[in-house]
Amino acid sequence: MNKKIALMLFASAVCVSSQLWAGDDLAIIQAASERHVQVADIKGLPDATAITLSGTLVKHLNQENYEFDDGTGLILLEIDNDLWKDAGIQAGEKVRVVGEVDTHRYKPTDVEVVKIEKLTE
Repeated sequence: MNKKIALMLFASAVCVSSQLWAGDDLAIIQAASERHVQVADIKGLPDATAITLSGTLVKHLNQENYEFDDGTGLILLEIDNDLWKDAGIQAGEKVRVVGEVDTHRYKPTDVEVVKIEKLTE
């Protein structure tokens, strides 16, 4: 009986944390809808700023890291594998990404992507 209760509590905690995480992504998407920026502007933005970028996904660098170019500069995008696979996007295609600025002490600023979509020209 104690195992059943523990299992139910664990399952409830997982469900709640998943909903909170999804809520974070939704909040980022909503905030970013009002903040379309260019790569050149990102260096001046604080960490965790929600943004939207449009440009070309240049190439896959490694694991979840991709190079992005919008004509004003290059930046590294961190795109979760599940998100990448669902989008069906190839390097060289025009995309719109929504994410958060991720500043670091010892490496260049990048963007953690929560939504990506292919742009049709």
